[in-house]
Amino acid sequence: MSRFESSLPASYFDELYARDADPWRFASSSYEREKYAATIAALPRDTYTSALEIGCSIGVLTRQLAARAQALCAVDVAARPLEEARRRCADLAHVRFEQGAVPAHWPEGRFDLIVLSEVVYYLDRADVAALAARVRDAIVPGGDILLVHWLGDTHYPLSGDEAVALFTASTGSWTHPLSATRHEAYRLDLLRATAAT
Repeated sequence: MSRFESSLPASYFDELYARDADPWRFASSSYEREKYAATIAALPRDTYTSALEIGCSIGVLTRQLAARAQALCAVDVAARPLEEARRRCADLAHVRFEQGAVPAHWPEGRFDLIVLSEVVYYLDRADVAALAARVRDAIVPGGDILLVHWLGDTHYPLSGDEAVALFTASTGSWTHPLSATRHEAYRLDLLRATAAT
């Protein structure tokens, strides 16, 4: 399977969701259910003041993250899944949604939790470095950064391991690792921003 050499364009996701409203079975697969449970369990704090989720898709994880945050901003590149995410979270007044492709688009505000679940490997190396810079500018000192990535073969620009290694290297001295867990099909990495952000 040949890989994309550049970051996946918005049209890739638009076409994917045009064919299937839930192409990765976020709402129904046992893999996603178990991964989401592990993601929420990995959060070291019961409550975050302001959280950011990049790549929210149809909002299944968004709804679970909302229970741990006083305010949550969820971002996705494609309009169609955002419509479903808004419906799924319609009763949650503290959740807001934005459409845009990171790292070019980035929501305003500062966050004590940033979740990058199954998204960094869609980017090429230059955009991963730019994403890390965006996160650096948005995370509060002592804030948590949670990365979750599938470990199987893909045609994305990076593998799950490459994405995490590159993102972590790009954070330089302003984060330190809190935990790194490998499951059979995915890895979960938790970083904490230092006071020097």
